[in-house]
Amino acid sequence: MKDEKPIPKPPKRKKISRRQFLSTAALTTAGLTAGCVNPSLFPASPGSAISKSPNEKLNIAGIGIGGMGKWNMLELADIEVTKVDGKKTVGENLGNGENVVALCDVDFDLSAETFDLFPKAAKYKDYRKMFDNENIDAVVIATPDHTHAAIAMEAIKRGKHVYLQKPMTYTVKEARIVTEAARKAGVATQMGNQGHSGEGIRLICEWIWDGAIGDVHRVDMWTNRAIWPQGISRPTETPPIPATLDWDKWIGPAPYRAYHPAYLPRFWRGWWDFGTGALGDMGCHIMDPAFWALKLGAPESIEASASERRLAVEGSDWGRRDDAYETFPTAAIVRYKFPARGDMGPMKLNWYDGGLKPPRPDFLEKGRRMGEGGDPGSAGDNGVIFYGDKGALMCGAYGRSPRLIPETDMKAYKKPEKTIERIADSHEKDWVRACKGGPKATSNFEYAGPFTESVLLGNVAIRFAGKKLDWDGKKMKVTNLDEANEFVHRPYREGWSL
Repeated sequence: MKDEKPIPKPPKRKKISRRQFLSTAALTTAGLTAGCVNPSLFPASPGSAISKSPNEKLNIAGIGIGGMGKWNMLELADIEVTKVDGKKTVGENLGNGENVVALCDVDFDLSAETFDLFPKAAKYKDYRKMFDNENIDAVVIATPDHTHAAIAMEAIKRGKHVYLQKPMTYTVKEARIVTEAARKAGVATQMGNQGHSGEGIRLICEWIWDGAIGDVHRVDMWTNRAIWPQGISRPTETPPIPATLDWDKWIGPAPYRAYHPAYLPRFWRGWWDFGTGALGDMGCHIMDPAFWALKLGAPESIEASASERRLAVEGSDWGRRDDAYETFPTAAIVRYKFPARGDMGPMKLNWYDGGLKPPRPDFLEKGRRMGEGGDPGSAGDNGVIFYGDKGALMCGAYGRSPRLIPETDMKAYKKPEKTIERIADSHEKDWVRACKGGPKATSNFEYAGPFTESVLLGNVAIRFAGKKLDWDGKKMKVTNLDEANEFVHRPYREGWSL
């Protein structure tokens, strides 16, 4: 990591507050790369802090802290988990982390363990009130997918740095909007696809750019997800809402429906209104090496097949609710076609989920699992195979354990020098350095936004399984099937907006 330069101190003769300085410094430095920032669109609110000295601790808030958000906050606070006793996580503060000043979750029961780990942090159910009341520099957002964009935009408008769990957004258009907003505001960003900070993905890029397998023309990838119910109908029972849950805030911008435990805490991933299915859950981890190494942008077409038909019908809208709209299929295959990029030729990317797998390479050693070694505890359940005109490369989820295949090719390969900067610690701390004026985080929204768009286009194709969708990335439009464009974005429930 290159040396980080401290932000120059303001002239002594001009007395300004710490908050004013941090906000001004950020808009000055970050605006150089983002172009002109329109202050009327992205004003710095009182208490916003866009960049800090490398030696000064950030004041960080967490939104959605009952699941992955808890682990993000522990890493940022430098708290080591020393014991897991039933549902109780015990941590030891190692003393080198940031300040966790506020925590927000709509379910105080689900998030109770995290609140206990940070007893000094203020508690909220409404993130807007939290932003109004607390001195926050940066925020981690780990809520259900359908709320990502609305919360991220509120943070960006207030000048907060944003760490946003994958997928970055719920719809394709949201990804474009949030990316542009972050660019104009000059905030430091990171999508939570932690494999992007790993060693494996860097090796894959360096080997492919070195010509290890020649020109890549096809990539196959697969996942065992979904590991939650899909292909089911909406429940008809209407049990009471738990006293600790603010159901209306959990629904957020989605169409309102009655509470049912079939939706949360984790099952929301399989429901069209709230989640993004297997693609949204694992696509940002498994597709990442291909997107980076092959310098992919927008696909030119997408086509899917699915285990159950999940087709939109002519004249439909997002308000209509029947079985064809409720959940993702139990399994799907999505085929992307990408155009040539520079000296790289056109290529096909094939996604398999629900336990489906691509054809096994006939040159893979007998008894060797596809994707083996890439996902501890579930070897072979997730993986990627790159096919080039001179060979093949295989890895597990997150770009882990890359190998040229067969193994004789790996042993014969003279590895190139490491040219991509390595992340010495964690994905979260890479973002912290960016917040403090260091280099941009490795999966900042300039990268993660277009990547998320491509991932989520697969879900648009799943809705129209069996039909090829031609895609114009610049216009953000399906050009050959107009009905599909209503799923590039969706209207928000009253009271919610970007």
